[in-house]
Amino acid sequence: MATTADSAGPARTQSASTYSEDQLPEFTPMPWTLSEIRAAIPAHLHARQTWKGMLYLLRDILMAAIVWKLALYIDPSFKSETAVRTLTPVGAEAARWGAWLVYWWFQGLIFTGIWVIGHECGHGAFSSNKRICDIIGFITHTFLWTPYFSWQISHHRHHSNHASMERDEVYVPKTRADLGIPKESEGAIDYEDYLGDTPIYTLFALIRQQVLAFPAYLLFNVSGQKNYPKWTNHFDPNSILFTKRQRNAVIMSNIGIATMVYIVLEASRTWGASEIMKYYGIPWLSVTHWFIMITYLHHTDVELPHYRNGQWNFQRGAAATVDRNFLGWQGRFFLHDVAHFHVIHHFFPMMPFYHGPEATKYLKEFIGDHYRYSDKPVFKALWDTYNNCQFVEDEGDILFYRDRKGQARVRPAEPFRESTISASVSR
Repeated sequence: MATTADSAGPARTQSASTYSEDQLPEFTPMPWTLSEIRAAIPAHLHARQTWKGMLYLLRDILMAAIVWKLALYIDPSFKSETAVRTLTPVGAEAARWGAWLVYWWFQGLIFTGIWVIGHECGHGAFSSNKRICDIIGFITHTFLWTPYFSWQISHHRHHSNHASMERDEVYVPKTRADLGIPKESEGAIDYEDYLGDTPIYTLFALIRQQVLAFPAYLLFNVSGQKNYPKWTNHFDPNSILFTKRQRNAVIMSNIGIATMVYIVLEASRTWGASEIMKYYGIPWLSVTHWFIMITYLHHTDVELPHYRNGQWNFQRGAAATVDRNFLGWQGRFFLHDVAHFHVIHHFFPMMPFYHGPEATKYLKEFIGDHYRYSDKPVFKALWDTYNNCQFVEDEGDILFYRDRKGQARVRPAEPFRESTISASVSR
């Protein structure tokens, strides 16, 4: 399956009335070791060049400063007598808010690119010098309200256990039992009773996810590992997320966030909360939106497997991601290819992002159909994924999402299917 279910395939040709799991495409998990995959990637693509990472960071900072400076002219220009006389009062006001929308769009992308640099630092991909990585990562992430060391710790655990139902940190699928849905063997099920939401409510829930999911994950472990205790969060040094040796790093992250609280409050007193929101707050909200949208679409798709312990290993988990054509050239330029070449990042997190395009060519050539890519427009992909990826089964070691009708798009090949799961379900 070189592409995802975004593309037409055997599973999508079935109508609801003829759906049968016997007709679904079958999935066989990846057989290679990580050493075999690493050997297929030229060694020079793992090299980290601090100077190159610095140039990208400086470019981002310069762009942010220039865009910020230009934004200072928006209100004075469109509120001027000349603008009002030329454009009419309504036209001038519409143009003013149009200019702000342009600023928020591009500054949000630029800020997200700066966040990505911090993400590189968190993996040690920015430089071979750990101190450089930690200093730059701490500054860039703190500026964007991310507790750098705390997030780094849990994010490393996510990479180490991706697609594991028992140990992954984020985007762990809900199971049939989690949603209280009976098993197919217990009789006919009206999935509308359990999963049927109006399009308006679905849109509301999706927007809520995009705006609040990252803060909610940091504060309340929302979408995180459900086996963690209640009130698990990234700000408690004694949280189950951290070891005793990591306590000071968590405290340092908290000090950074507390410093940002102080800076923003002082800036609001000086220039006004509305001004801080316009120039900084809304672009920051864009960062949380883009970051959640990117990571959600990387790790969630009807054709991406999740594993229980019996079949999981690191390389299989790494392959359970999908590269996406995210905003075209804007995604590549402003977001440092973080969305376009994410699969290779899961295999080799310390590989610098600027080697991603070339390394992906070698990876794709070696693992073949186990590499996944989607060129579906990302907002359409977001809507479809949110509706189609509802839950996985309670049994089995290889699992695929089912949609609002309880239907899957892929099933494990015969040797990997649990005998407790019905071989086919026809409706």
